[in-house]
Amino acid sequence: MTKGRRVLCFGLLGWMIISCSMKIVPNHSAISASIVQEAKSYCVKNKMDTALFIYVNMKIHSGKNRLLVYDFKMDSVLLKGLCAHGSCNGSTGPGYSGKQPKFNNIPNSYCSSLGKYKVGKRAWSKWGINVHYKLHGMDSTNSKAFERVVVLHSYDGVPNHEVYPNYAMTSWGCPMVSNEVMKQLDSLLKKHRNVLLWVVN
Repeated sequence: MTKGRRVLCFGLLGWMIISCSMKIVPNHSAISASIVQEAKSYCVKNKMDTALFIYVNMKIHSGKNRLLVYDFKMDSVLLKGLCAHGSCNGSTGPGYSGKQPKFNNIPNSYCSSLGKYKVGKRAWSKWGINVHYKLHGMDSTNSKAFERVVVLHSYDGVPNHEVYPNYAMTSWGCPMVSNEVMKQLDSLLKKHRNVLLWVVN
């Protein structure tokens, strides 16, 4: 879908004309049906937003798009982009042999944490577009996210395109995206509350 156009699309409710500023990408193999079903069931069970969810697959190279925003009703990926993983105090950065993410739930570790998060309140950020969203860890693997100030935010140094085979920069444990991706995420998250953010590896 091209920005600013009204387009005839087919979704779960049949053919419809919609107007949207984001590109809709067919599902294909970007995300499995089982993941989508589990995410939807989790959202229903936990009274979270059932329109969309954010999925980050840390097994994907950091230079490739590994953050997806998935629209349950359209059965499509609305948005995709790079997403930084935590530096783990420098042990996972591009200049180190351990370029793959490491995960834990320990304060001051600067590591990413796996699991399901509830996206919370919108707040001011000193990074990127000056917007961040609080994250509430829903699993034992990320239960200290709010305490650790792990938030969803952007940063000027994150490219708005894939850089593979190069590695993207690392964060201090936050899921960190490009400014352009954050602008689009912000537009969505201002309309939806209690959205699921699911980080896997």
